[in-house]
Amino acid sequence: MTDTAIHPLWQPSAERIARSHVTALIGEVNARFGTTLSTYRDVHSWSITHLPEFWDMVWENCGVIGDKGTTHLVDADKMPGARFFPDATLNFAENLLRRKGPGEAIIFRGEDKLETRLSYDDLHALVSRLQQALKAEGVGVGDRVAAMMPNMPETIAIMLAATSIGAIFSSCSPDFGERGVLDRFGQIEPKVFFACDGYWYNGKKVSIADKLVEITKHMPTPSKVVVIPYLGEAEAVAARLGKGAALGDFIAAFPATDVTFERLPFNHPIYILFSSGTTGVPKCIVHGAGGTLLQHLKEHRYQCDLSAGDRLFYFTTCGWMMWNWLVSGLASELTLCLFDGSPFAPNPRVLFDYAQAERFTVFGTSAKYIDSLHKEGLKPKDTHDLSSLKVITSTGSPLAPESFEYVYSSIKSDVHLASISGGTDIVSCFVLGDPTSPVWKGEIQAAGLGMAVDVWSEEGKPVKEERGELVCTKPFPSMPVMFWNDPDGAKYHAAYFGRFPNIWCHGDFAIWTEHGGLIILGRSDATLNPQGVRIGTAEIYAQVEQIPDVMESVAIGQDWDNDVRVVLFVRLREGVTLDEDLIRRIKTQIRTGASPRHVPAKVVQVHDIPRTRSGKITELAVREVVHGRPVKNTEALSNPEALDEYRELPVLQD
Repeated sequence: MTDTAIHPLWQPSAERIARSHVTALIGEVNARFGTTLSTYRDVHSWSITHLPEFWDMVWENCGVIGDKGTTHLVDADKMPGARFFPDATLNFAENLLRRKGPGEAIIFRGEDKLETRLSYDDLHALVSRLQQALKAEGVGVGDRVAAMMPNMPETIAIMLAATSIGAIFSSCSPDFGERGVLDRFGQIEPKVFFACDGYWYNGKKVSIADKLVEITKHMPTPSKVVVIPYLGEAEAVAARLGKGAALGDFIAAFPATDVTFERLPFNHPIYILFSSGTTGVPKCIVHGAGGTLLQHLKEHRYQCDLSAGDRLFYFTTCGWMMWNWLVSGLASELTLCLFDGSPFAPNPRVLFDYAQAERFTVFGTSAKYIDSLHKEGLKPKDTHDLSSLKVITSTGSPLAPESFEYVYSSIKSDVHLASISGGTDIVSCFVLGDPTSPVWKGEIQAAGLGMAVDVWSEEGKPVKEERGELVCTKPFPSMPVMFWNDPDGAKYHAAYFGRFPNIWCHGDFAIWTEHGGLIILGRSDATLNPQGVRIGTAEIYAQVEQIPDVMESVAIGQDWDNDVRVVLFVRLREGVTLDEDLIRRIKTQIRTGASPRHVPAKVVQVHDIPRTRSGKITELAVREVVHGRPVKNTEALSNPEALDEYRELPVLQD
């Protein structure tokens, strides 16, 4: 048994635990309700058995601006149907713009091409001018404002201006193709469409003018297309669009004044997010102001232990829900640190250079990025001053056990590493960090406060230390308000409540650990089923990632001989060819590290692994191609051409 199986990788100090927001919450609950709670597990159990009282405390402790009303939860036994704060009114943007003054609100780097800084006053001024311009364009409560934008300060200002007047904001990144943009924004019919003039990626200038011409030609609803300068070509690009205007011209007539806020019901929509769309046209998932705000305030304060003045960084695009999670940091008076472009341009140290220079408190990223650093052999702990860094968060896919060890050995030994999981469906997390408890190798620490998370068998029974479906057995505020264009709620119900009546189940395969933590084993719709035994793909990837010659892999189940056999596709390090010795090493690692049932029947070398635009491996698309079935929406992929290599492979015909 290894040392990390007996001892945690990290343990918070007694002093750190004592001054945490979780400890303060425990003390407050004990004082108000006469309980004797002492640990995170205790307060979590209390939070899910006292939902109205818990979410009321989040509202009060986080200083939500608005009228809370007198009722905190109605129809608590209904999913869907439960309603939090049914008589409350608030405005999302008002809560994010609570602070004024010269302090730094947003810091931005676009690779090494552009750096800007906005004070809180600067942000207020830009939001005010955009708000007035949107109103002049006829935008009001319930209208949609869409943005195809980089992760830059103007995108946040556009969102705040839209939501301040009760409009609904939706975004994607500028690398989306024409069809991908139209499949998303065409469904929601925006009144105003914002887009950049181009962007930088991997040191290269990428113009999107031609793409914008085609998109706007086929999207008739916007009365104005506003072009934001990033490459310095906004006026020229806007001139090519029928309803185009550069940002400067759009707001020229409106000097900055005080931002006004339209207070609306708790569940009034603020965001439309989109499913990945790999199985068809993306679903439009509508999220409400109050639920999004409360969840993000809770996660920043209690799960990440952040306070006003801390610096929050997340490497994300505007097409991933982590962007929405990041920008809510303004409601906790955090300074947002934005980055757009390649995390390896001009070199693999670029994000750690940024972290050192700006004194990040939180470094948020993806499991894939951490694995890439590991494969690059980077050791930031030896090259950078990361003394300010308190939390590293990882999401997007399960963080491999070896990546946990890499963080502590090569990035920072005294840091709270929080692997987190939730998603677009809830614009927040089900399971994530607990700043008062140990970090164990390969494990997510805890269910989020107020989230009644469990793992159920196929028969709908709770299971411990057995694989099953991740479920949530009680309502929570950030459940989607609805799906767009789903008038009877049938698609919504089928997506989350079709498997187990009155129980949320969104398709993650998971297992509780002996420490009370959780391991996500992959998507249950990508679960492998050889000889009737369910296997999570993440269990295979965790083993394969330990082999230096393998850069990444994707596993699927292939229908074969009246059963299912596991097929593993591998992308290898440059100059390495798959031979019998490497196949043997891969299979041995999987057999000893996982089980004989996890061992693939076939190992196949490929040049690329298909991914969604948010960077997630897409097993479903590969599985469809291998079986000769069409992939319904290749626009959802960042590299759809990679699928061609998987078609009609002779090695899979025997």
